[in-house]
Amino acid sequence: MNLVLVESPAKAKTINKYLGKGYEVMASFGHVRDLPPKSGSVDPDHDFRMLWEVDPKAAKRLNDIARAVKDADKLILATDPDREGEAISWHVLQVLKEKKALKSQAVERVVFNAITKQAVTEAMKHPRAIDQALVDAYLARRALDYLVGFTLSPVLWRKLPGARSAGRVQSVALRLVADRELEIEKFVSQEYWSLIATLATPRNETFEARLIGADGKKLQRLDIGAGAEAERFKQDLENAVFTVATVEAKPVKRHPYPPFTTSTLQQEASRKLGFAPAHTMRVAQRLYEGIDIGGETIGLITYMRTDGVQIANEAIAAVRQVVESDYGRDYVPGAPRTYETKAKNAQEAHEAIRPTDVARRPREVKSHLDADQARLYELIWLRTVASQMESAELERTTVDIEAKVGSRILDLRATGTVVKFDGFLTLYNEDRDEASEDEESRRLPQMSESERLTKRSIAANQHFTEPPPRYSEASLVKRMEELGIGRPSTYASILQVLKDRKYVRLDKKRLVPEDRGRIVVSFLESFFARYVEYDFTAGLEDKLDLISNSEIAWRDVLRDFWRDFMAAIDGTKDLKISQVIDTLNDLLSPHLFPAQAGGPDPRICPTCGNGQLSLKLSKFGAFIGCSNYPQCNYTRSLSQSEGGDIGTKKLGEDPQTGLDVTVRSGRFGPYLQLGEASKDKDAEKPKRAGLPKGVAPDEVTFEQALKLLSLPRDVGAHPEDGEIIKAGIGRYGPYVQHGKIYANLESPEDVFTIGLNHAVTLIAEKKAKGPRKRFGADPGRSLGDHPTRGGPIVAKKGRYGPYVSHDGVNATLPADKTPEAITLEEAAALIDARADRGPAPARPRKAARAGGAAARGGSKPSAGKTRKAAAPKKAAASGGKTRKKTHQAAE
Repeated sequence: MNLVLVESPAKAKTINKYLGKGYEVMASFGHVRDLPPKSGSVDPDHDFRMLWEVDPKAAKRLNDIARAVKDADKLILATDPDREGEAISWHVLQVLKEKKALKSQAVERVVFNAITKQAVTEAMKHPRAIDQALVDAYLARRALDYLVGFTLSPVLWRKLPGARSAGRVQSVALRLVADRELEIEKFVSQEYWSLIATLATPRNETFEARLIGADGKKLQRLDIGAGAEAERFKQDLENAVFTVATVEAKPVKRHPYPPFTTSTLQQEASRKLGFAPAHTMRVAQRLYEGIDIGGETIGLITYMRTDGVQIANEAIAAVRQVVESDYGRDYVPGAPRTYETKAKNAQEAHEAIRPTDVARRPREVKSHLDADQARLYELIWLRTVASQMESAELERTTVDIEAKVGSRILDLRATGTVVKFDGFLTLYNEDRDEASEDEESRRLPQMSESERLTKRSIAANQHFTEPPPRYSEASLVKRMEELGIGRPSTYASILQVLKDRKYVRLDKKRLVPEDRGRIVVSFLESFFARYVEYDFTAGLEDKLDLISNSEIAWRDVLRDFWRDFMAAIDGTKDLKISQVIDTLNDLLSPHLFPAQAGGPDPRICPTCGNGQLSLKLSKFGAFIGCSNYPQCNYTRSLSQSEGGDIGTKKLGEDPQTGLDVTVRSGRFGPYLQLGEASKDKDAEKPKRAGLPKGVAPDEVTFEQALKLLSLPRDVGAHPEDGEIIKAGIGRYGPYVQHGKIYANLESPEDVFTIGLNHAVTLIAEKKAKGPRKRFGADPGRSLGDHPTRGGPIVAKKGRYGPYVSHDGVNATLPADKTPEAITLEEAAALIDARADRGPAPARPRKAARAGGAAARGGSKPSAGKTRKAAAPKKAAASGGKTRKKTHQAAE
């Protein structure tokens, strides 16, 4: 009997069917061991010795594998065909050796680029040994990420209170987002004008032409910078005589795009389907591992972590057959198309992402897939087929027009494109991240030289230059690939870590750096500049590739890195927090203290009038405070953008008490306050009210504020006991209260309008349900067993909102998901992400002890203490092929 080891149980089940008798296929459920999250797991003083720890949840599986190996004739390691897959095979083999489970059994390594019967049986004919160079590259990457995460993060905790963590690649990706935001803030918009003439041919066909020159000189886009100048040009054009000077038509070809790599798939799925990169990879993993079609589990696509753009010759032949049968012979190029990757640091070890059988058209498998799987499969199918289609043939026409007014000659130009043969465009056209004005897509009427044109109208349009757009997830992945930062298997996890750490947020599908993220980047740029440089990070990726090619030794790379890195760490020992604050104030001044034209000095305290506003750091994070503290206690959140960071804003005076009604920024969000707090400890505290969900602090009106501050209101006396029923807005939303019974209301507006009868009914219904258990009485909706770890996943409605639960790990549902609608795959992804982050952070009041997490979650050393690398508690393990901890510290 031959024992075959793969990563997931889904693959194991499918491959077992393909191999038949004589083989037993078992799953490792992803990584089986990792570096424990504590000091000393990588020891630079002992030649970077690495101490590995078996995942507790993998221990039983490893014991089962060890028992099976003892009775096997051969062990075949068939984990995924990339560095991570090679590492998993190596780890399993090392554990089996430690358990002395291997005697005389042969050990082979095979890789499946696709989970189909043909691919599996063919791969089994070509076994090899474990590629130690790939393993070495994995070890080097893992050690680098660990050393950066567990050495740099404690420095952040000591010198930058409130910071969470830093990482080798994570921080560089964050810098890209932060640098783009700084560009936007520093951008000064510039006015410019364009002049468009609507003209007609003698055949009464109209078109538009743009002014491009005057008096023999070319006009650039920004050359007409004022309305008066534009008006003079307009007057001249109103009185001009228009004649066609030249007509030039050029044939142009547009060639198809190559098949998908990991990066381009993530980008296009983001643009066309709205998928986050992490979601794209989860869906692609299911398509790769296999879908039940007609009682048979079939892998629909090839392996989805790849830089390669080439596909197998037999696949090319099959695609060409499909093109001819579906679209006709005219759409088949004379020779098969071949592609070469242009990405920096590309590894072309295996094929591009393509359907395993292109004859399996999207419409034929749609009924077997869920909606996201069907959409992603169709995208991959279309891209693959289009890559082997004939080029599109276009005709690009440029018409230059002469406008003569007196002795002056103005030059105009009209451009247009006609599709003569659509070729691959009949099937696929790649989207772009940024919309652009495409004049050439217009079709021009027939014109000839010296032909007189008739003016219909002249328009002078005002424009303003715009700042560069924020990165989308797709454009950030593209930029990282261009710079050579990260690898295909890490892009999704890098973005996920940035969001999980709350260093960035998504706003209208754009990545916006949060204040804490910008502060971390500014700190690193100031005191660890080399380690967030794009070229330095890309250079390390180059070295990792050289290791995988057996060109350099992995420990040599670590020695060089560690020597310089520790010198940088040692250089911050005497760094004072006051120095950090001064540096951050200077770097972030355009963001923290944005100047307004004609306004007061943005750094003058609005409360005392003579204090200087400055960045302050506390155990709860950063904020803006007055230099006259404690005499002046003015504080606000860091920025005054996005509606939430407003400091203290007066809305008016309460007509009953004469006290100021203000909206303020607090530690837990914006709130309303009536009057000011007294320094007398025995005095009554001012009345406060939180803002209902969906009400922005810069949009709340004085009338709304008075209504909210009047809560809770008396609805009326309960008819049974005469006790007053109250309505208010609390921590968990709007409610009605009778004694100790609270019933939720649907809308904050109901607080002001609900009548006694309705309130009594809600109280009665809530009372009939009985007391609520502390951790929720909702038994939840069973979604099925976790696809990689096993065990049931349940979706529930909890006290703090809906969540999914698996084996003691709870993950909050995103705002757009409900327990009734979430799928098993989505729930498993949330569970895995939550498990990877480790134990939940402490409550805010304990933040001084809990603090920010290190590279993989856990607790932070107390203020004032210094440790070489604080040891957070071990995070919950993650099963399945989720790259669970490998890139968490740094990527």
